[in-house]
Amino acid sequence: MTKTGAGERNRTFSWADPTDNAAQLGQRAGLDLLRAMIAGELAAPPVTELVGMGRMTADEGRVSVEMTAREFHYNPLGTVHGGVLSILLDTAAGCAVHTTLPAGMGYTTLDLNVKFLRPVTVQSGMLRCEGTVIQRGRRTALAEARLTDGSGRLVAHATSSCLLFDTTEQHAGPVAGPSGGQPDTTPVR
Repeated sequence: MTKTGAGERNRTFSWADPTDNAAQLGQRAGLDLLRAMIAGELAAPPVTELVGMGRMTADEGRVSVEMTAREFHYNPLGTVHGGVLSILLDTAAGCAVHTTLPAGMGYTTLDLNVKFLRPVTVQSGMLRCEGTVIQRGRRTALAEARLTDGSGRLVAHATSSCLLFDTTEQHAGPVAGPSGGQPDTTPVR
């Protein structure tokens, strides 16, 4: 949807090549990889730039991520879109699982069960999402994530099941663009 006129707003962002980090998968333990991203030794994934995620912390079995609610996160109802909140919840829960993995292991989200408890707007301020591993086995892990607003009120909660796998059996080739060819370089407006 394109809107023109006096109220028009624009947003531009850039990101680093995601294949650089993909090459690290399996080479480092999950906690080491996340801490390298936090320290700026490795670039943050593109999704963090897309939604405007900010500060992240990581410890064994626990991750927190922050994001200020902004107008560009809004749905047609004038609140932050549930998909944006789900990105935070999935990131915190999945990365919490990642912190428990040794080098040579990866994960992927199998499911994400989200409960939205109150609306989020720009007045909600800094959102903080904390993910915690509840249980980790050899092939699956269960984590939860709690999302609070700037006043510390719980606004959403999620549980996530993750599949754990051996990355030495995976081929980490270049990430193809939407047509299977070159990486996507489409500008965002």
